[in-house]
Amino acid sequence: MKNAHDIIRRPVLTEQTYDYLTKKLYTFEVAVDANKIEIKNAIEEIFGVKVAKVNTLRVQGKMKRMGRYEGRRPEVKKAYVRLTADSKSIAFFDGMVD
Repeated sequence: MKNAHDIIRRPVLTEQTYDYLTKKLYTFEVAVDANKIEIKNAIEEIFGVKVAKVNTLRVQGKMKRMGRYEGRRPEVKKAYVRLTADSKSIAFFDGMVD
């Protein structure tokens, strides 16, 4: 059993994700090996809310060069979490919506 805080890495805070907050849609960076069920259970455990739907997106790391050497930035997985209509909002994001 994975720890919920190991699955949810951090919130993704951009201009576009601020617009989603009014629709009860929250964006998080999650562990690359986490699936939708684990993400849903982790969000419900950490924040005490009801999750309606989880969509995930994998972003490949960009290629970067340092002189003649080439490497890749780490891969990232994002989760778009929609809460149910009767669920309370996540308290962490409450001050960010006007």
